[in-house]
Amino acid sequence: MPNDSPRSQERTFDAPMPGVPMLLLGILLFPAAIWLFVLGAQRDDRGLSPAPFVIAGIALIPTAILVLRGLVLVNPNHSKAVLLFGVYKGTIRKEGFFWINPFTARHDVSLRARNFESDKLKVNDKSGNPIEIGAVIVWRVKDTAQALFDVDDYVEYVQVQSESALRAMAANHPYDADDAKEGETSLRGSADIVSNELLDEVDRRLERAGVDVMECRLTHLAYAPEIASAMLQRQQADAVIAARTKIVDGAVGMVEMALAQLKDGGIVDLDEERKAAMVQNLLVVLCSERGTQPIVNAGTIYQ
Repeated sequence: MPNDSPRSQERTFDAPMPGVPMLLLGILLFPAAIWLFVLGAQRDDRGLSPAPFVIAGIALIPTAILVLRGLVLVNPNHSKAVLLFGVYKGTIRKEGFFWINPFTARHDVSLRARNFESDKLKVNDKSGNPIEIGAVIVWRVKDTAQALFDVDDYVEYVQVQSESALRAMAANHPYDADDAKEGETSLRGSADIVSNELLDEVDRRLERAGVDVMECRLTHLAYAPEIASAMLQRQQADAVIAARTKIVDGAVGMVEMALAQLKDGGIVDLDEERKAAMVQNLLVVLCSERGTQPIVNAGTIYQ
């Protein structure tokens, strides 16, 4: 995927401070501000200037808010990308409770594995047959900087690019092995190969978004409704032909075995005309779909 724009790269945020002490400090600043207001009121009653205490109390309130604003919680398999005035400072991947610069912006990015199941897409396979295909993609974010800054919405990007890769892959292969050339992969007959090819294609497309594709599997594969009945008839005809071919091969082998045993055992000496009649009768019996009724010939084949 050619693109000349530079790619972002994730880096670790420099050691954040523990969050619990700063939480306690932020909570204690509020009663401290109230205490300063009380001292200022007492000085006012004595005729002294309360301004220093009042000003200090007022200053403690935004200070406490900023201290609490700097607290950040990172859950397991989550991360926080930290920006200061639009500049990327790093990502916190370590789970825990921390305190960082309160003027920073934090973006939560989940590092858990996610499933994306595509809709049933209607595409044409390599032979031009309209088919319906769907897949499930298992993915997770591996580079938070790329996911946040190199694409607009990395979740939507995964969905669009995955469906695009699925369409491209389906168009490169025939649906059935009967339409495939020798050594060519078909969608229905080579599920593992097709899944691995889809995995490589999706992974290549999502590399820019900092996404790692873990697994791809087809969840739906069928002919489109307008040709489904015709293709079903073709598949049934192919199955009947295959079954008949196997029956005929077996029958011919049994006839050969019967003639060979009769000859080797010296049971009966058959001329060519009798052999032909015997072969005919055996093939009728072995290849017939229904049970045959024997007919006893009291004469000879020459009468």
